[in-house]
Amino acid sequence: MTKELWMNLPVKDLNLSRKFFTAIGFSFKDGPGNSDTMAPLVVGDKETIVMLIVENVFKGATQNAIADTNKGTEVIFSFSAESRAEVEEIAQKVTAAGGDVFAPPAEIQGWMYGCAFTDPDGHRWNALFMDMSKQG
Repeated sequence: MTKELWMNLPVKDLNLSRKFFTAIGFSFKDGPGNSDTMAPLVVGDKETIVMLIVENVFKGATQNAIADTNKGTEVIFSFSAESRAEVEEIAQKVTAAGGDVFAPPAEIQGWMYGCAFTDPDGHRWNALFMDMSKQG
């Protein structure tokens, strides 16, 4: 039976990615998997791991070409925010850290408030505050 799920994500510059994600409020898990070619990015209270892996190691493991994030999107990582203000704060931190907020903070479907951005490698992320009292 599957006990855990983590995502593996290729990055060009692991140090740049560490700095970017730390600057916007994420942390990294110490211990196994933390090296000069990999870094376990911790997402949320349940500590879901997005393993950032330098491209040549990632490509060796997948035995496949790495998607060109300038031409297409294979996935968007969505994570929750605690308030509308936190969504706006995340958008500001992303911009200050060198990311691109391609969808500025806005109301979505009347019960969510979010923003979407790309990290330094062009991977897409989505910060969402969900007001369940407004869900129809």
